[in-house]
Amino acid sequence: MTTNTNPNTAAASTSTSTSAVSTPGTTTTPGITTGITTKIAAAEAARTRLDFAKAAPKVFRAIIGLDAAARQGLGPALVELIQIRASHLNHCAYCLHMHTNDARKAGESEDRLHMVAVWREARHFFTPREQAALALTEAVTLVAEDGVPDTVYAEAATHFDDQELAQALSLILTINTWNRVALATGKVAGTDERAA
Repeated sequence: MTTNTNPNTAAASTSTSTSAVSTPGTTTTPGITTGITTKIAAAEAARTRLDFAKAAPKVFRAIIGLDAAARQGLGPALVELIQIRASHLNHCAYCLHMHTNDARKAGESEDRLHMVAVWREARHFFTPREQAALALTEAVTLVAEDGVPDTVYAEAATHFDDQELAQALSLILTINTWNRVALATGKVAGTDERAA
């Protein structure tokens, strides 16, 4: 297989159709968007790993149920911030693409989305409650490094009641599960099975 490295001819050769794969959030220059869409379709077609949902449907449905239960009582913005930060830490491009798009649809600003990965250096973009949730997300996601420090847990407990804290923990556990499913099965960023 050969790859055309000339950006002008590459864009021209891929600007005929965008219908191959729906890619929410890719509303840039038509030739570039179409080129990305074409590459996403090719990457998805080349994927050789199992389809987890088809191979283990009961487990897949159970994770969907856990996901739905974990979100209850948490605001949509907080849900997406947690999912985005865990996906950053786990290097899960599939989930990161999906949840940044979900956050945009829920009205999240581009400024805040760009700052999630560096929230400690941009605290003024996030409420103290969101900061506590992001710190807890990091600690739980990276639990093998330092456990969940008492200071992180105590700070979260000052911003969330017991039920909310349990929900936030459940959401963190759930997105970490989704990240691992997506990474282990080679999910392609830019696709979204929920639309299928």
